[in-house]
Amino acid sequence: MPSLTDRTKQGIASVLAGDRGGWRARLLFAGPAIIASVAYMDPGNYATNIQAGAGYGYTLLWVVLLANLIAMLFQALSARLGIVTGKNLAELSRDNFPRPVVWIMWAISEVAAMATDLAEFLGGAIGLALLFDLPLMVGMIITAIVTYAILIFEGRGFRPMELIIGALVAVIGLCYLAEIIIAPIDWSGAAMGMITPELPDAAALTIAVGIIGATVMPHAIYLHSGLTQSRANVRNAAERRRVLKFSNTEVVVALAVAGMVNMAMVMMAASAFHLGHSDVAEIETAYHTLTPLLGAAAAGMFLASLIASGISSSVVGTMAGQMIMQGFLHFRVPIWIRRLVTMVPAFAVVAAGVNATDALVMSQVVLSIALPVPMIALIIFVSRREIMGEFVIHPGLRILAGVGAVAVLGLNFVLLAEFFGLSMPFLAG
Repeated sequence: MPSLTDRTKQGIASVLAGDRGGWRARLLFAGPAIIASVAYMDPGNYATNIQAGAGYGYTLLWVVLLANLIAMLFQALSARLGIVTGKNLAELSRDNFPRPVVWIMWAISEVAAMATDLAEFLGGAIGLALLFDLPLMVGMIITAIVTYAILIFEGRGFRPMELIIGALVAVIGLCYLAEIIIAPIDWSGAAMGMITPELPDAAALTIAVGIIGATVMPHAIYLHSGLTQSRANVRNAAERRRVLKFSNTEVVVALAVAGMVNMAMVMMAASAFHLGHSDVAEIETAYHTLTPLLGAAAAGMFLASLIASGISSSVVGTMAGQMIMQGFLHFRVPIWIRRLVTMVPAFAVVAAGVNATDALVMSQVVLSIALPVPMIALIIFVSRREIMGEFVIHPGLRILAGVGAVAVLGLNFVLLAEFFGLSMPFLAG
């Protein structure tokens, strides 16, 4: 993993010693949650958010809010694991589980990394193809080149990568801020949608399952623990508590921004498509429909945010994949090999002529299968005193994490059952 400069390390040490304070001191600890938050604004979220807003207006905003709260909890636990143990989730899994289990976990995680890259590459490529009227394969190639160019900065330490990812997140956020200014949002309806749990029909339940089931991303759980494991050189329990406090604050802020971006996606789709175009379900259709409804500027910002999302999430996905391989197998591979391993399947799918939206759906199904692996492992580790010491999570938080895991995994099961055509009586009607 990258490292911090000596100046930043000295700054962190002075904050932990109590010699520095204020918001600038907090910024020294910022970065890990910002990078992890990209997973919650990736292209896989665009399709489900567009479907939710177009089909049901503001009704499903409460689902986005609930999903975001669950994400905050698990990312905070992942960061806690890295800060307390000095190891990431993959390394702890390798050290504590039987060898056959480790190999299975690694294999599933690698498949999940490929599925993640498929969605992210397609998102960036679709955006470039639509914006510049390019073939989808050309968009894929450009996305690959830009992603690799950004990954080169990883060798220069944490800060350059964090600043680049932070800038791309800012682009996404500003684009959607502009979108909700341009679109005539019914703010009272949006507020009611956030606080009123309602599922009008079986199709709404299916979309809700898609929103929540794709929220807690496997690679983000692995990555966050690795980004925090050696960031601050803590010398005692008091300093560790202070780092945890900074980390929890950053998680709340970064994931709140990601949640607001997702809500803005739903609100934009609700405002533009719900009355008259409720059948809009694909990214390409949304773009072509936005132009006559809200103007070329709104459509262009939609694509700009999609491109920024695809590139940033692809970079983060590669970082996570490298950490997963290094943690489970205990060796580091060159970044270009890591990039190639997860990139080839995405190119193969596009070359085979598979519909882009269908490929995005398939990637979410694969991620749903892989999700239980890191979620369950994370809860096990943060609940064990021999691993966490005095920082083991208390019973109340353990119950809350268990309820969140059951909710997410249960909804993932519904998504998988529906995809494979299994009969689900409560989805009928």
